[in-house]
Amino acid sequence: MFMRTSSRRNKDGSVVRYLQLAHNEWDPGTKSAKMRVLYNFGRTDQVDRAAIERLIASLTKTLDPDPVAAQGGDGPAGLAFESSRPLGGAWVLDHLWSQLGIGKAMGKLLAGGRREPVTERVCFALVANRALAPSSKLAAASWVGADVHIPGLPEVSDDACYRAMDWLLSVEDTLAKTVYDNVADLLNLEVDLLFFDTTSIYFETESADEPVWRDQTGQRLDEDAGAETAPAGAVKATGFRTYGKSKDHREDLPQVVIGMAVTRTGIPVRVWSWPGNTADSALIRQVKDDMAQWNLGKVVWVADRGFTSAENRRYLQRAGGGYILGEKLRSGSAEATAALSRQGRYQEVTGNLRVKEVRLGDGDRFVIAHNPDQAVRDAAIRAELVARLQEMIAGTDKLSVTKRAQLRGVISTKPGLNRYLRVSAGGLLRVDRAAITAEAKLDGKYLLRTNEPTLSAEDLALGYKQLLEVERGWRDMKQILNLRPVHHRLEDCIRAHVILCWLALLLIRIIETTTTQTWTGVRAEMQRLHLGQFTGPAGTYRQTTTPTTAQRQILTALQVPTPPRILDLTTP
Repeated sequence: MFMRTSSRRNKDGSVVRYLQLAHNEWDPGTKSAKMRVLYNFGRTDQVDRAAIERLIASLTKTLDPDPVAAQGGDGPAGLAFESSRPLGGAWVLDHLWSQLGIGKAMGKLLAGGRREPVTERVCFALVANRALAPSSKLAAASWVGADVHIPGLPEVSDDACYRAMDWLLSVEDTLAKTVYDNVADLLNLEVDLLFFDTTSIYFETESADEPVWRDQTGQRLDEDAGAETAPAGAVKATGFRTYGKSKDHREDLPQVVIGMAVTRTGIPVRVWSWPGNTADSALIRQVKDDMAQWNLGKVVWVADRGFTSAENRRYLQRAGGGYILGEKLRSGSAEATAALSRQGRYQEVTGNLRVKEVRLGDGDRFVIAHNPDQAVRDAAIRAELVARLQEMIAGTDKLSVTKRAQLRGVISTKPGLNRYLRVSAGGLLRVDRAAITAEAKLDGKYLLRTNEPTLSAEDLALGYKQLLEVERGWRDMKQILNLRPVHHRLEDCIRAHVILCWLALLLIRIIETTTTQTWTGVRAEMQRLHLGQFTGPAGTYRQTTTPTTAQRQILTALQVPTPPRILDLTTP
């Protein structure tokens, strides 16, 4: 007698396995052995483990201890404990991956090409790696084979990872639209407000990439075309990793620019990548065009001060679109100056936010928001800067003209100090008291501009504050998902790496909004749910640890089923 498993494939492609007790009998007629099933234990994921344990205990009583020990086992009934891997984190991510229809969407896209269906599993493994144990793609391949259980993918090579990334980049537009539709249906997303912002990631390399011709969206046109020949549609020639204005304050290193659109609940709906020297101002126009293909309803775009040009405003209000844009307080524009100088009372919104609406003619509406707590912090920072400046220029009247000019040059490289420095007609260095007074009037304030006639000043200010969700997304990408360091030098690999990070951020943000817990806490708890592998005379099986109360609560909140006690069983 022996234990065997039989399987049946359903119409949806899922496989159901059954555990049976069988026996081979000799058939004199056919002169061959035929298998006869003595008992059917049922589905492996629903097997009555207690009944099997009682059967094993009963059979063991009829054996002497010596024969059991002679089988070479180092555990009960000759079982050998071979390995244990974390299961919980990947289990949760995989079920969300299925709930959002990402795996199904990838399967459909793969069906029309030459890629193998396992490419979808490889993509999921790379996304799970970003969320659970961020590493290089080479290390991720080793992680899949030795340190985690990825359903449907016992092992993978680094070459397969890179091939999957190439395919992922080729279907980015279609996949992003499909994922958004599925997420919107599942979560009933509100996209009346879409928040957009950019960041940069730098590369610790000695030189920037060689320039190639690109279109207005930053995509390569013809890698073989020389720098002297501009192909049709070319706008400029630049490398992907190149020098630009760094938001990480690393202008000495090449970088790329990344943009992200986020809903008011913090769900990232799409990402973009551009060469490192791309200016922010024009990017939101490309983003609006890309999102317009998704047939969304009326969308109000919310963006920071870097996107508030007149051309951007005209573009965003096409086809009845709206915008809420931060306005530069120190731009010196006539509209900003007039709005800030207008008298009026503030309306209390919350304990740390007051708003005042200003109308200038029949054009855009302006809202001045004031945060008293931030005003105190701004004043303290300014006092510290002025004290440092006074210390630096103390006694400079006795220096030569050349020495004072040198010090003036040093201070000019420090924007915070240079703002409060004044040079007298005689070339002496002084603290600019007028600048200090002017700055004090701006403490804790930010200026908003909108074309929306129906939103109240309170809604405008609170909506703009939600732009922090994008900043939180960048922070999580860089600190939790390890967006950088990027272990790639080729442009396509870098772009695909950003897409993987976006998909990982999408999954963990849904987990956070559903469970009201941080991903760091959920990950730590779920990774304690392990899968152990045991081998004995009857075969090999893998068994999960008993879920804790906290783990069950997370699984219930996410509507994810509890892993079966016996995940699979194979006989010799």
